[in-house]
Amino acid sequence: MIRFRDVSYAHGRARHNARGQPVLHGLSFEIPQGGFYWLTGPSGAGKSSLLRLMHLETLPQSGYAEILGIDIVRAKRNQRAHLRQRIGFVPQDPGLLAELSVFDNVALPLRLAGADRDRIASEAAAVLDWLGLHDKAGVFPDQLSGGERQRVAVARALIVRPALLLADEPTNALAEGQSWQLIEAFATLSRLGTTVIVATHNESLLRGFPMPAIALDRGRQTGNGASASPRRSDPHR
Repeated sequence: MIRFRDVSYAHGRARHNARGQPVLHGLSFEIPQGGFYWLTGPSGAGKSSLLRLMHLETLPQSGYAEILGIDIVRAKRNQRAHLRQRIGFVPQDPGLLAELSVFDNVALPLRLAGADRDRIASEAAAVLDWLGLHDKAGVFPDQLSGGERQRVAVARALIVRPALLLADEPTNALAEGQSWQLIEAFATLSRLGTTVIVATHNESLLRGFPMPAIALDRGRQTGNGASASPRRSDPHR
């Protein structure tokens, strides 16, 4: 469960952005475990800022924020660190390490978590196969297309088997067919119990996968908010 009540946030030490308003202002919504939700809005609406907050890169400056049952403001630092290990994040920029192969980029989160070699090999092979990247395991990032790099970033986020998956415009570098395949994969994860939140401005995907949405504009919610349609995803409706 994700529960926000009147959450506001501004970058860094500044309480407000250049327009004199918080970057995120008064956000309130609830997302059930296993839900698939879109995060929509124009450029500059605050979508990336909200995802970074959910990824615990920052904390709210006011309001109540609960992620996977944890009050992230009141939680101790070690509790937040443990919680973050349960969250997968796909940024707009894949951020792959050029000196590492695809396999090693994907395996990195498990290595940092101290997983044993057999588990790393098994999990990395499985997620690469699931995303159609099994033949790219030994390839380096500069040998990949933009779409392939984006799918590697998704694989890296999924290898930890997250309870919450956050994705910031994950289909930007993908062809239309690949975009649909990726969202179908996310929908499958949702049906298996992973909470999925995807920021997008892709109208075709929004029409094709009519999931509930958190809509933002200039850091504020528009419409009825996430609680309007709390349901499990099903792209094969």
